[in-house]
Amino acid sequence: MEIKHPPNEEHIDNNMVKMEVNLDDTSGELLGYVMELLFTAGANDVFYTPIYMKKNRPGVLLQLLCSMDKLEKMKEVLLQETTTLGIRYYPITVHRMQRRFIKVDTKWGPVTVKQGISNGKVFQSSPEYEECKTIAKTHYIPLKKVYEEIWKLL
Repeated sequence: MEIKHPPNEEHIDNNMVKMEVNLDDTSGELLGYVMELLFTAGANDVFYTPIYMKKNRPGVLLQLLCSMDKLEKMKEVLLQETTTLGIRYYPITVHRMQRRFIKVDTKWGPVTVKQGISNGKVFQSSPEYEECKTIAKTHYIPLKKVYEEIWKLL
């Protein structure tokens, strides 16, 4: 299944939902699997936060962002694949900055860098992790050295 990303131009998305469930009896393996299923089903973002629940039991707060048209699919995944008995969700507005992708030529080869742009100026640059990881493994160098080289070239 192809994952559809939001457009790269700056925009306000009023058609979003934030969903969350508290889980106190779920393994890390299951959480990883559920995250994968949620992304495949169309979630824009999925994240976990450690929490303490009733009777001081440690648990996990699973939160996700998705478009309103994905709400029912997300509920289906959460109810089928987790131990939750209830789902909280509410509308949310997301202001997405303009994004562009550039190639930076390093001594090990080109690396894609995602840049965030606001008012015509780059305010954030983020090298693509998987490409940096491949370079580090291929050339037997620390990943942080790959990032350092890229930062020098930006």
